[in-house]
Amino acid sequence: MRWLPAFVSALCATGTLAAKKSTEQRFNEFHTKSLASTPVKLLDANYRELTSTPRDYTAAILLTALDARFGCQLCREFQPEWDLLSKSWIKGDKAGESRLVLATLDFSDGREIFMSLGLQTAPVLFLFPPTTGPHAAASPEPIRYDFVNGPQSAEQIHAWLSRHLPDRPHPPVKRPINWIKWIFTTVMLSGTVTAAVVAWPYVLPIIQNRNVWAAISLISILLFTSGHMFNRIRGVPYVSGDGRGGISYFASGFQNQYGMETQIVAAMYGVLSFAAIALTIKVPRIADPKAQSVAVLAWGGALFLMYSFLLSIFRVKNAGYPFALPPFM
Repeated sequence: MRWLPAFVSALCATGTLAAKKSTEQRFNEFHTKSLASTPVKLLDANYRELTSTPRDYTAAILLTALDARFGCQLCREFQPEWDLLSKSWIKGDKAGESRLVLATLDFSDGREIFMSLGLQTAPVLFLFPPTTGPHAAASPEPIRYDFVNGPQSAEQIHAWLSRHLPDRPHPPVKRPINWIKWIFTTVMLSGTVTAAVVAWPYVLPIIQNRNVWAAISLISILLFTSGHMFNRIRGVPYVSGDGRGGISYFASGFQNQYGMETQIVAAMYGVLSFAAIALTIKVPRIADPKAQSVAVLAWGGALFLMYSFLLSIFRVKNAGYPFALPPFM
């Protein structure tokens, strides 16, 4: 058993040598790992090695919990963005000029670190600034990025890192081409253009039809002159109680109205408009004198009665309105 003390001494010496790695050696080692696979997957031991001082590099470490047992939906949603940022950064900085190492420590691989940091939520992003060299920070304490607003995009984290890495290269985030989206968009655009070309001979006569445009214009005029926009802006009730157990369809005063009142007034304006149009355009074209006389009396009577009803509503809203016509007095 004489070899046991020698073996223990050798292990201690090896651990001491590992602990005494220079900051340049540590950065080169982790940067080489990043080139092979990024972000670097950490354990408890190499987490301590990466974050040990002194260091002349920056370490951005994501502490996460991806295992389904922990139910961290935010961790799983953000992980693709973190992987994209890491790959884009290392691809644009293969020489390591930014002196940044991006790594990930999962809870399953670093329980001791999570417990020592007192973390009860995930994910958490730590940025360890350099303690020596030209970019040394005033405090060696890590800067924490909390995901209080939900999952962040790679571009948002890139902007945050860039703010804390002044005077260094900031390789941009390059997202892979979404071929499915491009194919879907191309197919939809082609289908839309084809349908438009096929339907154009049938749609063009409708677009050029004066009656269609006249109907659209008339409906729009009736809609807006009856107070539709007033209702949308004020959020008026549809109807209201009259205080006697009944329903009031018309609000008192010219500065108030109900939704039902707007619809009634719009219908009245519509009838008045159609009566005027019929008397102006349709009736003069009737060849039979008797039929023409009947049409004049019918449309004239409708115009008279509807206008009388309209004046009576004005008197309901304002008792001081001076005009009235029979039979609605």
